[in-house]
Amino acid sequence: MKILFYIIAAIMIAASLLLLLWPLIRHGRAQGRSRGVFVLALGIAFALPLAAASLYLTVGTPIALDGVAKQAPPMDVNQALTQLRAHLKDAPDDSQGWMLLAQTTATLGQNTEARDAYGQLLRLLPNDPLPMIGWAEADSMARPDHRIEGRARELLQQAVKLAPDNQRALWLLGISDFQLEHYAEAAATWRQLQPLLTPGSSVAKAVAQQIAVADARAGGAPAPAASSNAPAANASAPKLTVQVSLAPALRDKVRPGDTLFVYARAEHGPPMPLAVARLDATRLPATVELTDAMAMAPSVDLSSASSVVVGARISHSGQAIGQPGDLEGSAGVVPTGRHEPVAVVIDKVHP
Repeated sequence: MKILFYIIAAIMIAASLLLLLWPLIRHGRAQGRSRGVFVLALGIAFALPLAAASLYLTVGTPIALDGVAKQAPPMDVNQALTQLRAHLKDAPDDSQGWMLLAQTTATLGQNTEARDAYGQLLRLLPNDPLPMIGWAEADSMARPDHRIEGRARELLQQAVKLAPDNQRALWLLGISDFQLEHYAEAAATWRQLQPLLTPGSSVAKAVAQQIAVADARAGGAPAPAASSNAPAANASAPKLTVQVSLAPALRDKVRPGDTLFVYARAEHGPPMPLAVARLDATRLPATVELTDAMAMAPSVDLSSASSVVVGARISHSGQAIGQPGDLEGSAGVVPTGRHEPVAVVIDKVHP
């Protein structure tokens, strides 16, 4: 009975997907699109459920296969992507194929390829906000610091002009403003997003909270919308006191104009700091308090981790990412709930 149930369920799923996707295929064919890309789309849509069913039939109840004719193994996602890439080599102007490749690779975390695919879409659809937003997001995910700047920021600004009610574009552009320390602009961008959200939803509350943080860092009072929806400040929020000093052997390597970065980053995860303070390197030794308000991106802060790596860097270039010749030191892994001061000695030269 179990095997009959799974077979019936698989047939129902397949029929449902066919009913949903068949009109899209017919519409695309009516517009002269290639049949191959739609076949690949169906392959990707069916690949995972068919693979799971095949695994069950293979190792679940082998006896149920007696007398059943063997079928060709279903196409998996990697095979479908390989065929899609081959198709796009032969048909480089197939915008639907590039969209399928971009969205699939982004879902799989293959962000560099997703960015390249969105780039091909921009070549074909230069005034479409969707590939602009996709390129900017994929570029951010492909970068080790996850910053949104340069071309990514320009594309988001263009997308917002073309589609001022696009929620994803407004959110990402606000993050870019925040990362660049343009806190007033970040708050203003997110205020454009607020009316588009469902009042009282978790997303609306999160956006209101980030507006309050941006307002505070810009030196102004939180906006009424933010103060009415944002939760009250949490007195138990993490606050790490970091005492930074410079090893005597490295004092002659500090140059005029050098920048001191004191940071905390996740023990396991992306290298983007959860909190960072920027000071003049001549202020050493220095004591710094790292808090959630010092996050580089909204909601990616000290409260999102139970432990962090605390360190400090003297940058000759003024960039937060380490460069050869920078001076650095680390206190190792520290619980975010720690109340005692954390000592960091800058005693190494970045290779």
